[in-house]
Amino acid sequence: MDIIRRLEQIPVSRFHYKLLVLTGLGWLFDAMDTGIIAFVLPVLAKEWGLSTAQMGFIGSIGLLGMAVGAVAGGLAADKFGRKAVFSITLILYSIATGLCGLAWNYESLLLFRFLVGFGLGGELPVAATLMTEYSPPASRGRFIVLLESFWGVGWLAAALISYLVIPYLGWQMAFFIGALPALYVFFIRLGVPESIRYLTDKGRQAEAIEIVAKLERLAGVDSSAQPAATSNVEFSDSSGNKIAFKELWTSRFAKRTIILWIIWFGIVYSYYGIFTWLPSLMVQQGHTVIKTFEYVLIMTLAQLPGYFSAAYLIDRIGRKATLAGYLALSAVSAYFFGQGGSPQSILVWGSLMSFFNLGAWGVVYTYTPELYPTRIRAFGSGWAAAVGRFGGILAPTIVGYMISGPQGLMHVFTMFTGVMLLVAVAVWLFGEETKGKALDEISR
Repeated sequence: MDIIRRLEQIPVSRFHYKLLVLTGLGWLFDAMDTGIIAFVLPVLAKEWGLSTAQMGFIGSIGLLGMAVGAVAGGLAADKFGRKAVFSITLILYSIATGLCGLAWNYESLLLFRFLVGFGLGGELPVAATLMTEYSPPASRGRFIVLLESFWGVGWLAAALISYLVIPYLGWQMAFFIGALPALYVFFIRLGVPESIRYLTDKGRQAEAIEIVAKLERLAGVDSSAQPAATSNVEFSDSSGNKIAFKELWTSRFAKRTIILWIIWFGIVYSYYGIFTWLPSLMVQQGHTVIKTFEYVLIMTLAQLPGYFSAAYLIDRIGRKATLAGYLALSAVSAYFFGQGGSPQSILVWGSLMSFFNLGAWGVVYTYTPELYPTRIRAFGSGWAAAVGRFGGILAPTIVGYMISGPQGLMHVFTMFTGVMLLVAVAVWLFGEETKGKALDEISR
């Protein structure tokens, strides 16, 4: 039995949950940083006298960094390993977040936010790829959605930091707290193994066999009768040649690449357009900063059951149905949220929008790395994420211009409703189902 087949037949064990927590904490710190800037913006706008267009560009510049970082990080992870890139990108965005607290003007903050985005963009697809390559096929969807659920916890942490820190110690302290994740790299170095598929693809068979044998012992699997074979169909095209962008557009992968880019562009456009602006939009509607933070904190709590429900459904009804359904329901919620109304109505529709939008995100991070083989998995995932970040670059700036017009709130959320519905239809009509399939079976 080959080494990859042995890896896939290891039952879910303590190791898988440990890896989930270790990669998930990195995900949490990513979200915490992304969330902090959303809560800082309304305070910063008042202190620095920023226009809505300038506020939108602060959100967009981080997404530009994420687009560049996603491509560079994915390429580096396929060349130098998942573990090393995961660690380096975490250090980069943590230090850059601390520097944001030292920003002395608008231009310096833009520079530091670009660096933060570069680190974030490089880490996210790499962490998802690493978890994907270790998860058993039957439960892979559940594990990746649970990994993505740490994003909701990170946003919750950002909301709590903003609520408890910014009004009393200033926005700078929120950024300084966001620099602390750099210390977490030491735990990654000790607790996260390199991807077996990456090691096998690079000809480092002895290391791969040693790790798999250890995992089998931990799971109580008797591997004494298993020969140490080292080949696998997924790696039959792995010659060590330079990874090329054109591989994403071969007849084998072109359709997958197109649908993934559509999904990523639409979901990132809607998410960052909505949630980067959410605190500022509510302040503009007449709510106090403290009350706004309270409302957004409640909406953020709704993300967690959204993730958990998607984790339950994804390996039962499949990737396509879960993703299309959650996007469509998020679109409906966004429409009614944009109609305004009472605080109770805003809370209900805002919470439902948060529930379904973040549940959809969990499915996207599951689905993307499944559609490419090992040698270009992080690279392909990184490019999909990068295209999505361009959607995120556009959205905050477009919202900044739209919100200043009459009935701006309604028009903004009607736009997001249309975008999410279009993506839901594209997934349902053209998406490829991957539920329950081994990675090498999908990527053929």
